Amino acid sequence: MNTIKLDFSKLLLHLLLIAVSAIMIAPFLWMVFSGLKDLSQIFQVPPSLFPHPWYWENIHRSLTAMPFDKAYINSAYISVSIVVGQLLTCSMAAFAFAKINFPFRNLLFILFLSMLMVPEQVTIVPLYIILKNFGWLDTHLSLIIPDSLFSAFGVFLLRQFFMGIPRDLSESAYVDGANMWTIYWRIMIPLVKPALAALSIIAFLGTWNNFFRPVIFLSTTDKYTVPLMLSTFKGLYVTDWTLMMSGSTIAVLPVLLVYLLLQRYIIEGIAMTGIKG
Repeated sequence: MNTIKLDFSKLLLHLLLIAVSAIMIAPFLWMVFSGLKDLSQIFQVPPSLFPHPWYWENIHRSLTAMPFDKAYINSAYISVSIVVGQLLTCSMAAFAFAKINFPFRNLLFILFLSMLMVPEQVTIVPLYIILKNFGWLDTHLSLIIPDSLFSAFGVFLLRQFFMGIPRDLSESAYVDGANMWTIYWRIMIPLVKPALAALSIIAFLGTWNNFFRPVIFLSTTDKYTVPLMLSTFKGLYVTDWTLMMSGSTIAVLPVLLVYLLLQRYIIEGIAMTGIKG
């Protein structure tokens, strides 16, 4: 009898999860299928999810209407540059906060983490002025350099992993004659590879989808990123929703592929962040 009740509860749980999953995936499916409709089908009443007929030429139109290939290249190399920069700077800062004793270390770390509570919109004006003085406006350096040098979340994530490594390991290496750089690069970094992988994926997804900073710092079409290029489909009076939905589907494919292939590192990274430390 207990077995029947347990199975029934599992069945209810699975039905609930399926229903919630269907609700969450519905906007994505609407985007995909809307990109294969003509404009009249998108606004027809009652609405229909599937196109009839299918307009596959929308994919080609969305790719050729704007320099989408250039935007893809821009987003790709900006995202990779920021990922490489954050791996280096965040790992060094996290190692220092976790393994090196210096005055006011914990206080400085708390102040460092407090940046997570500051909205990006608050810092955008001083950042804009700084980048203008450097002459980096309307260049990709305005996107790459600030995000490569600073990520409070990345430092927090990696510090939690470094804290989980026994201090005896670094102290033994120090006694054997290893300097701080050797301990960091040759001993600690190989031990936190899962965390580095998680940070890489999170930073890549965040950079690829970022719209706020590119729309402020970039003004030349050839330098646009993918989200910024998608916004050009939206006109002042008329918006070609079919091209926008088709372009959005194409834009999300690399992100979706990266996430599906490496999602376990994201889950492990977030889970281990809450366990260690």
